Amino acid sequence: MVARLVDSLGSTPGMAALFSDESILGAMLAFEVGLARAEAKLGIIPPAAVAAIEKVAHAELYDASEIAAASLRAGAVPIPFVKALTERVRNSDPAAAGFVHWGATSQDVADTAMILVLKQARDLLRADLMRLETALFQLSERHAGTVMLSRTLLQAAVPTTFGLKVAGWLGAVKRGRARLAGAFEEALVLQFGGAGGTLASLGDKGATVGEALAKEFSLGYPEAPWHTHRDRMATLMSMLGVLTASLGKMARDISLLMLNEVGEVAEPVAKGRGGSSAMPHKQNPVGCTLTLAAAYRVPGLVNTYLTSMLQEHERSAGGWQSEWPTISSILQSAAVAASAMAEVAEGLTVDANRMRANLDATRGTIYAERATIVLGEKLGRDVAFALVERAVGESASTGKHLVDVLAGMPEVCRALDAAALQNLRSPESYLGMAEVFRRSLTGSQPMRQQGPRNQGGREA
Repeated sequence: MVARLVDSLGSTPGMAALFSDESILGAMLAFEVGLARAEAKLGIIPPAAVAAIEKVAHAELYDASEIAAASLRAGAVPIPFVKALTERVRNSDPAAAGFVHWGATSQDVADTAMILVLKQARDLLRADLMRLETALFQLSERHAGTVMLSRTLLQAAVPTTFGLKVAGWLGAVKRGRARLAGAFEEALVLQFGGAGGTLASLGDKGATVGEALAKEFSLGYPEAPWHTHRDRMATLMSMLGVLTASLGKMARDISLLMLNEVGEVAEPVAKGRGGSSAMPHKQNPVGCTLTLAAAYRVPGLVNTYLTSMLQEHERSAGGWQSEWPTISSILQSAAVAASAMAEVAEGLTVDANRMRANLDATRGTIYAERATIVLGEKLGRDVAFALVERAVGESASTGKHLVDVLAGMPEVCRALDAAALQNLRSPESYLGMAEVFRRSLTGSQPMRQQGPRNQGGREA
């Protein structure tokens, strides 16, 4: 669980647990045990040393606060950690203590421990993204024919469908998950280079130990140690940034659609969710708020990580030491955004009647483009544009529907019959490729029935 109030809106319980002291200690201990096992199999250290290290490789045996305090003097967490582990081993088997951390360096522990945590984080994040994709797919299918306003520059534009809007969110999430999968695959590699990245202390067995250690953790084995080459991790952090921003876009759209004066969708309601400490009538967009907060945080954190890539020579002063808080914050922010939007999508209430009412409230001015095109075929574009522009002005000043204004203009009546004019009132007949694009984004099959669906009613 999240341990501090200051972090309470920035993570999920599962992701917070992964970045807890116990988890980080466990990952570092796993590295040391795995290293000992690999080296014992190759005859580099005695098997008895492995048993002694395994015996004390339990996170609850170590005081995280003590190690953290000592890290401020040592300049890196692994230094006091390895010292504490060595002392534990020495207390039970003095001879084995000399083989703790054999051939490794502090950054090997820090980087591989973080990689082991990220491997688990990948699975947590993927689970929430799959939840979100499933919910969005179902939502898009249900509302394939639910007409609504499209909005450009925050103003009413032309008709679209809610199904297409949702499919747009889904497409971004699917692309983000695919990019993230590739970035994780590339980043989940062992770090094992020893003091200067050559594994000289292990002689000609360095690469063999590294390969065995990578196999121990089911990690990739890189071409060479990557102590100061952070491009793989930077790509992962960047992809997490892109994903979080995509989730933020979805959250922005939904929160705007939830405005009282719009009222087209609503987040799920539950006890203790979305209320106000002062105003009992409020139902706030909690999931969207958490996601937007994450989306505000992450770009700066990604920039911080990219800046930390400027690491000198074979081992840097300050570069890799800066990364743990940054990586932790980016992962946890992405996780809370994915989890929050999955919950929103799974319980989103859609008011199709309100969508239609908001569309009708434009008094047909959203059909101005269509009217210009239809008239332009008869009168030419310039003449048609001028006529429709005049009609829009009259509609705005009189409150009449645009089609009614056009029907009272002799020039228009000479070009279009009554049926053609009345057809301009139908948003369903001016959706263009909306359904084709929706199916392309969702990967769904063509609609079985023709014509609009879900034109009215309120659905959860």
